Amino acid sequence: MTLAGRVALITGAGNGIGRATALRMAATGAVVGVNDLKQEFVDATVAAIEAAGGKAIGIAQNVGSRDGMRLAVLGLAERAGRLDVLVNNAAWVRYQAVPDIAPETVDRMVEVGFKSVIWGIQAAAEAMDAERGGAIINVASTAGLRSTPSSIVYSGIKAGVMGITRAAAADLGSRGIRVNAIAPSAVPTEGTQKHRTAEKDQKRIARTPLGRLGTVDDIAKAICFLATDQASFVTGQVLAVDGGITTTNI
Repeated sequence: MTLAGRVALITGAGNGIGRATALRMAATGAVVGVNDLKQEFVDATVAAIEAAGGKAIGIAQNVGSRDGMRLAVLGLAERAGRLDVLVNNAAWVRYQAVPDIAPETVDRMVEVGFKSVIWGIQAAAEAMDAERGGAIINVASTAGLRSTPSSIVYSGIKAGVMGITRAAAADLGSRGIRVNAIAPSAVPTEGTQKHRTAEKDQKRIARTPLGRLGTVDDIAKAICFLATDQASFVTGQVLAVDGGITTTNI
């Protein structure tokens, strides 16, 4: 799989799945736009890409706002001369039981995890060449398929991202823009560490046919596949990258 000559923007690329995806896409030849809210996170990912011989452009923007997302997408397209791939990965997550759900939590999670996907698709559709088309990959979650306690807002957002994906694929297919989503299961990252325990991990592993937790690189590989010409006839799909946990009962 190659992305040589392509330009890709990954939101929330300062750590976790976003960072792993940025590193892998750069390794396959893409010029990678590295977005995150914090400049130090952007700089760290850009430095890692460049140290490995790849090409990266840092973009510190709040993609939870329409203006911020447009600045990230259109700014990268202007600096790099094109835009071929957008990965809508950014999220801000809090898990709260029903009585504890706060308006400010809902607002922030929706802005970063839901609205940003819409604004990203809108800006990418403007930036992508009408003849070349492009690929948009949205990061959903198996929580949009099979929920756990204290995840009303998160599960609702991720289910919504799946709906956005199918609708955008219908809208943009005539322009050669493919829109897909991936739905990872629980993957150890810096952001999920505080919600995990050894006991929870072992229970999850026991329910997973492949007998292990996923890694950020597992998810990055799937995203890169959907971005390449290997997936040129794939659109409107939600690919669960979960070791089989959502479709089996063991």
